[in-house]
Amino acid sequence: MKFLPLVLANLKRHKLRTVLTTLSVALALFLFASLRSVVTTLTAGSEVSSASRMIVQNSTAFVIPLPMSYAARLASVPHVESVTWANWFGGKYGDGKKFFAQFAIDPATYLKMYPELAIAEDQKEAFLKERSAAIIGEGLVRSFGWKVGDNVTIQGTIFPGDWTPTLKEYGDDSFMFHYDYLYEKYPDRVTPGWFIMKIDDPTAAPAVARTIDDQFRNSNAPTKTGTEKAFASGFASMWGNVKVLMGTIGMAVVFAILLVTANAMMMNQRERTSEVAVMKTVGFSDRKVFTLIIIEAAVISLTGAALGLGAAVILPIATGFGQGGFLPGFHVTVGTMLVGVGVALLLTIASGVFPAWQAAKLPVVQALRRVE
Repeated sequence: MKFLPLVLANLKRHKLRTVLTTLSVALALFLFASLRSVVTTLTAGSEVSSASRMIVQNSTAFVIPLPMSYAARLASVPHVESVTWANWFGGKYGDGKKFFAQFAIDPATYLKMYPELAIAEDQKEAFLKERSAAIIGEGLVRSFGWKVGDNVTIQGTIFPGDWTPTLKEYGDDSFMFHYDYLYEKYPDRVTPGWFIMKIDDPTAAPAVARTIDDQFRNSNAPTKTGTEKAFASGFASMWGNVKVLMGTIGMAVVFAILLVTANAMMMNQRERTSEVAVMKTVGFSDRKVFTLIIIEAAVISLTGAALGLGAAVILPIATGFGQGGFLPGFHVTVGTMLVGVGVALLLTIASGVFPAWQAAKLPVVQALRRVE
C-alpha cells in the first residue's frame, strides 16, 4: 500500500486517457452484465415452473386458440387432476409505452392451479365474486400508482374497445381479469388460448402428452402438449438461441475493450521508459516495477468494473425495467456479479502483464540512453 500514491500519480500523468480507459472498461462490464442477465432471467422463468403442471396449446402456433370443449375432454385423461385455461389479451394502458402482460383467466380454477400466487384472502374473495375485477402485480402498482379499488381502463388491441376492471392486488407483475368478462363482449371470437393441467404424477407427463396429442391429432385444432417448464422455455426459443447470441456479443465487447486497455497500458509504459530506468537506478527491483504496473492495470480495471456492474444493478431498479414488461423479474444476479469481477481480473492480467514484463526486463543502460 505504501506505493499506492506512486501508482495514482502515474495514472494522473494522462488524466483524460486514464478516465476514458476506465469508462471503456465500465461500459464493457455494464453490457456484459446486462446481456448475461437477459439469459439468467429467461432461464429463471422456466426453472420456477412446477413439474406437476402441463400446458396444452395449438400445435400450429401459440397465438391460435383452442375450443372450449377441450376442457372436459382433457379432464377425463388419466392422471389429470384439474384443468384451467387462459387467454392472452394484448391491450395497452395510457400511451402504451410501458408493456405489461394481461391475461383473461378462469378465476376459481386458475387460482387453485397456482396456489403460490400471493393474494390476500380478502382480495382473493373480492376478485372471485366480482366479474369485472382484475388482480394486478405489485410492480404495476409501483409503475402506475394504481391502488386497490381503482377502475383502470385498458385499450384492447386484439379485442378492441375500452375495458375498465376494478383492481385487486397480488404479488406478481401481471394483470389478470375474468375470462367471462372478455367472453360476454366477444362470444363468437373468444376461446381459450391455452389450457393448464395439473397431473398427479410428474413422471407420467410424457404419457399424458402423447395421449392428448393423439386424441386431437386429426381435429380442426390439433394440440401440442408439454410441461410448464418447456412452455416457459418456448418463449426464449422464439428469440432464437438467446444464450449463445448474448454470450457472444458480451465476450466480443469485453475482448474489444481488452485491446483498448492493453494499448493504453503499453503507451503508458513506452512513455515512462526513462522513469523506469531511474526507479531501477535508485533501488527498485524488477519485481517491484512489475508489481507497480500490474497494480495500475488493476486500478483501472476494477474501478471500471465497479462503475459498470454498479450501473447494471442500479439502472433496472431506478427505471423500473423488469417490473412487468418483456422481461419481468430482470435483475443482475450474484453469480453475474462474480463473473463480472472475474472478467475484470482477467482484463487486469491480460492488459497489464506484457507491459509490466517489458518494463521489468528493460536494461537500465539502454533506457537511460533515451533520456533527453
